[in-house]
Amino acid sequence: MRTFIFGLTAMAFVHQAQAAEPDNLALPPGFHATLVADGLGPFVRHLAFRDKQTLYISTERQTKDAANAGILALHLDAQGKADRVEHFSQIDNGTGIAFHDGALYAASADTVYRFRFSGNELVPSLAPEKIVKNVPSRTPIVFDDAGRLYLAVGGAGNFCVPANATEGIGPVSRLPPGYKPVGPMPCPALANRAGVWRFNLSKPELDFLADGEHFATGVRDINAVAWSRSMNSLYGVMYGRDGTNKFWPALVSPAEDASVSDEMFRIPMGANLGWPYTYYDAARHVRLKSPEYGGDGKTPVASKEFSVPVVAFPAHVAPQAMLFYRGSLFPKRYQGGAFIAFHGAGGDQPGGHDDGYNIVFVPFGNNAKAAKPEVFADGFAGPDKTDRNGTKARYRPMGLAVNADGSLYVAESQKGRIWRISYGPN
Repeated sequence: MRTFIFGLTAMAFVHQAQAAEPDNLALPPGFHATLVADGLGPFVRHLAFRDKQTLYISTERQTKDAANAGILALHLDAQGKADRVEHFSQIDNGTGIAFHDGALYAASADTVYRFRFSGNELVPSLAPEKIVKNVPSRTPIVFDDAGRLYLAVGGAGNFCVPANATEGIGPVSRLPPGYKPVGPMPCPALANRAGVWRFNLSKPELDFLADGEHFATGVRDINAVAWSRSMNSLYGVMYGRDGTNKFWPALVSPAEDASVSDEMFRIPMGANLGWPYTYYDAARHVRLKSPEYGGDGKTPVASKEFSVPVVAFPAHVAPQAMLFYRGSLFPKRYQGGAFIAFHGAGGDQPGGHDDGYNIVFVPFGNNAKAAKPEVFADGFAGPDKTDRNGTKARYRPMGLAVNADGSLYVAESQKGRIWRISYGPN
């Protein structure tokens, strides 16, 4: 399988002169942006359309104030701009939201709910139903063309380490200075999380483990998951691990650590995306064994059990959302291709990470093979390279959705602004 290696310095498109876009966004020729809504708050996360005039937004609680939790419902006018905003429910995990058969599905930290609507009401008057319970953590929500539900749950950390050593399987910040993680074999997280589960919605209140089909494994953390109708397959973009240089500086240099890829995969039944035993080096185009499992930072993994990414992105681009374009508004070359929202690195590091903070398009040809990725929308963080920093960025792309008219909606998480990107006369 051919893997494309993506980097801003090698791949950024040349933005041709055209009329200024809102917030000075940079778009390909022929595309234009309009502002849909603003000031919705930093808790705005992902998007789902019910129909051309109703858009729903998942949120993540920022304070104990209930107003900062739940789901936002937006009614859109004839120009696609919000003319009414309502808040409902207390579901505030922020990741999973989707429509299927006219019903809204939304995920909390441990449950997937379904909201049914009565007529054209903007806010559902019926109480939500529990669809899947005992979900281990946050999850995106994806349906295939047969109506089966996919939930993807991460491993909740960079490394798989014994709970009594680091307060659980957690991020690098929980590991004490000088600690050298040693990974247990097998990693216990692979049994009940760190993977994708599939569900047939044949009965109410399904149990995550008892009723779910363990579809794929080896997931570190993943929010950007989508079903491709043209390729009849599930795809996802997984966060790569952080902190490898911090704990093994003799094995992995800072430059090599920056090449630990955020990976885009096709995810068939039985796929193994590699966490925690391996990681993908985007500079050397190889999969390497993780140091906590005996890797030396140099020797490729010989086993063929691990999936090969279709695109290897740089570290820290933070893929948050993905969709396959099925609209008719954009030019034909966009049909069946994937749009990905990259949130960008979250830290305030000297020099910062200058990748991400944009929308990338991955074309797919008639042979279902990924072509060379390209930056589709840029300028969210600000005009300078130094703006691509988690604490300085003006806006950070988060959610994506396509309206029935074929326009692309983009949500950002700094202030809660949403844009509509269309094609044709401005």
